[in-house]
Amino acid sequence: MTRFFIISLLLYGAINAGIKEEAEKTVKSFFGSGFKMEMIKYNIPYDIKNGLEKKYRQRFFRNNLYLWKIYQGDTLHAIAVMDNVYGKSLPITFLVIFDSNTKVIHVEIIKYRESYGGTVKEKGWLDQFRGRDASSSFEFGKEINSISGATISAGSVTKGIAKLTELISIIKSDL
Repeated sequence: MTRFFIISLLLYGAINAGIKEEAEKTVKSFFGSGFKMEMIKYNIPYDIKNGLEKKYRQRFFRNNLYLWKIYQGDTLHAIAVMDNVYGKSLPITFLVIFDSNTKVIHVEIIKYRESYGGTVKEKGWLDQFRGRDASSSFEFGKEINSISGATISAGSVTKGIAKLTELISIIKSDL
């Protein structure tokens, strides 16, 4: 291995660790005290991954996702899932928190890397996903508002949230 490759791997690991920590911080902030979390690296079954990628015309960033199961006492209260989608040219890392019935209760952009289009980070825009589940429509520009100057990012994040919402409804019993 070249020295450059080894340094790149180490930097990639350090960056990912910071992003996971930021996601956990977001979950803790959202729920407050009295909840405990369990993080798992979930390998998406190939057939499910392939089907959702075709349906949404958007690939998963990897073959696995980071999920946090949030418990109140011994009862599963919520599930948080972190994923990435591409904006115009760079990844956007986002977190979706689902209640125990797989309805979206919170969405947050964890890391936005583009130089413009950052309006997708605004609470007002992200709040329109609350209450949606796998049976909801996520039609961008109709049920989900578009954003002038952030059309690519907003459309990509919308597809990503819809894709995760359906994924969670499919895999919930496996968790």
